[in-house]
Amino acid sequence: MKKIKIKASSHEYDITIGHGIRFEINELINDSYSSIMIITDEVIENLYLNDIKDTLNFDNITTYILPSGEAEKSINNYYKIHTRAIEAGLDRNSLIIALGGGVVGDIAGFVAATYMRGIDFIQMPTTILAHDSSVGGKVAINHELGKNMIGAFYPPQAVIYDIETLKTLNKAELRSGYAELIKEAFISEKDFLNELLNTKLNELTDKQLSEHLYKGIKIKSEIVEADEKESNVRKYLNLGHTLSHAIESELGYGKITHGEAVAIGMIFALKLSNIKYNAQLPNESFINWLKINHYPLNIPLLESKKLIKRMKSDKKSKNQIVQMILLETVGNPRIENLPDEFLIKHLDEFIKELENL
Repeated sequence: MKKIKIKASSHEYDITIGHGIRFEINELINDSYSSIMIITDEVIENLYLNDIKDTLNFDNITTYILPSGEAEKSINNYYKIHTRAIEAGLDRNSLIIALGGGVVGDIAGFVAATYMRGIDFIQMPTTILAHDSSVGGKVAINHELGKNMIGAFYPPQAVIYDIETLKTLNKAELRSGYAELIKEAFISEKDFLNELLNTKLNELTDKQLSEHLYKGIKIKSEIVEADEKESNVRKYLNLGHTLSHAIESELGYGKITHGEAVAIGMIFALKLSNIKYNAQLPNESFINWLKINHYPLNIPLLESKKLIKRMKSDKKSKNQIVQMILLETVGNPRIENLPDEFLIKHLDEFIKELENL
């Protein structure tokens, strides 16, 4: 078992990583809560919900089961969960447990942030992707015009990461999670990046996965501590995300996974970095790694003007100017405001390049 402590502005909390630790949940949370609501989805319900319910030493436990998928991170489901919480009698001394991937963690966290003006919640991620979304306290739901447009900064009381739950992930979720790990490597250190670029996901060992997750969470936690509210360096974690969010909302949430969209966004960010800084980044090695691991790169029906319009709706953009994270070198990210003409020219080229990958 490994622990990483995060100092948020409101409180400190531990990220605990280990095998089988879902069965140790009573030792990892406060035992004085009046009631608990577990929010999960229909896939995780069948796999791990009973493990948590049977382990918890609490009498008042309520559950809410979401359908599975990014499209469920909606205002409608957010309202329904609030209704269930009120009907179940949750009070200000209640706890919400987010048991699942990034979708569950985001919507459950936003419910916790707003129910009775804020109650405690803990994250129990069950995907690799959620190693990123469960750490740092960003919680949100989607709007049809933009991803994560309605949300808050609201840190959990704990993150309990049972690596055993990752054994049931499908290949798309594995790819999705590793895209975020590679993102963290690109903005931090070359050695970690090279290690990941030499990893074949279909040959991944438990030891490799544990080590990669720990390194990724450590990078994320250090950045979050330095800039909790994303005013400066936390923006670096958005490498690849400006375009990926536009792709997700343009295609329709859930058509490809978040991480698969981030992978495409990172290819574009590396392309622009080489153009602006003559950066000599490992574009070819990265694209080859994506191909070897069967990432979907040839995404049809994308138009640059529609994507740029959605990119301008991104939370990081100011005064209708698209802001992106680029790299001078591996480990040296930069925040850049990019004019429309520059983006249209190179996004048109990029969309044609994707057709040939």
